[in-house]
Amino acid sequence: MNIAIVGVGLVGRVLALNLLKEGHTLTLFDKSSKEGTDAAGFTAAGMLAPFAELETAESAIFEHGKRSMELWPDILKEAGVYDGFQQKGTIITAHPQDMGELEHFITSLRHKVAEAEEIEMLDSKELKKLEPELGHHSKAFYLKDEGQVDAQRFMAFSTNILSMNPNVTWMEHTKVESIEPAKVFYEEKVEEFDWVFDSRGLGAKEHFDDLRGVRGEVFWLESSEINITRPTRLLHPRYKIYIVPRENGCEGMDLDYCNECKISQTPGSKRYVVGATEIESEDTSPMSVRSSLELLSAVFSVHSGFGEARIVNTETNCRPAFKDNLPRIENSDKLTRINGLYRHGYLLAPAIVEQALNEGIYK
Repeated sequence: MNIAIVGVGLVGRVLALNLLKEGHTLTLFDKSSKEGTDAAGFTAAGMLAPFAELETAESAIFEHGKRSMELWPDILKEAGVYDGFQQKGTIITAHPQDMGELEHFITSLRHKVAEAEEIEMLDSKELKKLEPELGHHSKAFYLKDEGQVDAQRFMAFSTNILSMNPNVTWMEHTKVESIEPAKVFYEEKVEEFDWVFDSRGLGAKEHFDDLRGVRGEVFWLESSEINITRPTRLLHPRYKIYIVPRENGCEGMDLDYCNECKISQTPGSKRYVVGATEIESEDTSPMSVRSSLELLSAVFSVHSGFGEARIVNTETNCRPAFKDNLPRIENSDKLTRINGLYRHGYLLAPAIVEQALNEGIYK
């Protein structure tokens, strides 16, 4: 079939890789460049944390998340990424004065799913054995089955794979005015297809009147003195900071620029993606002073070595979400819409795309 995908961020790329595997011909429409650096999927930390997200999410997110973790290794291989998946678990900790937050967090998880009973509690000695540089924390919980996808590598490598595929036509820097079943309207033109997938995120507001943006902000920090190997979360009454190590692929190699990732790298250093903010706003302007101070002071409290880390980048973006913060699939004849993955993009995208393809009649 001749299929259009409108919006080539995270969901659009996962869709494209699945559809190409089935032998379809694709036309990709995106308002930005094919590199995808403006997409929320590029800004994301790429955490695969179904348990850690469960405290403030529905059980459906948990089930979709577990399925996505099964699907990601094959998707990454289709994208040409053979070293962008990690499943070493997540560390959840808190400062001594915030231990009540930690206990509340675990209690909430255990009330929602039976699997949470298997979450391990670590004392400082056990934590030091697992993550030596975090051993000064008195207590932590270890979510052993969680992991991460290197979001920036996935975006970069999927760009290369899709660009080189003879069955793909990429219409970058193309503003789509509207979508109808089997039709895409853009730049005073209309093009017909056998099927259209709408994965534009916030760009689909002309169809979804309850779609909103949720702003997120992250730092990229580099240090040759810190060696945290697992995604780590610090619970706090005002925010829940995450620190995600990037240790695959180009990270740690003796180079100052990765031609594959299109990301600069300080030789001998290790990169960490640090974030926490969730702001009800569609503002994509640079990071605020308040967010910067809170994030940097919090990450310093997790590991004092971050005091000498280098800030190599800041990223801001807006995640599409509906009022219930749940993803939405709309399937009709010759048109499928996927939207509203909120802050769970990498956790949900493979499973939601699988569901949409299984429910659709495009085959």
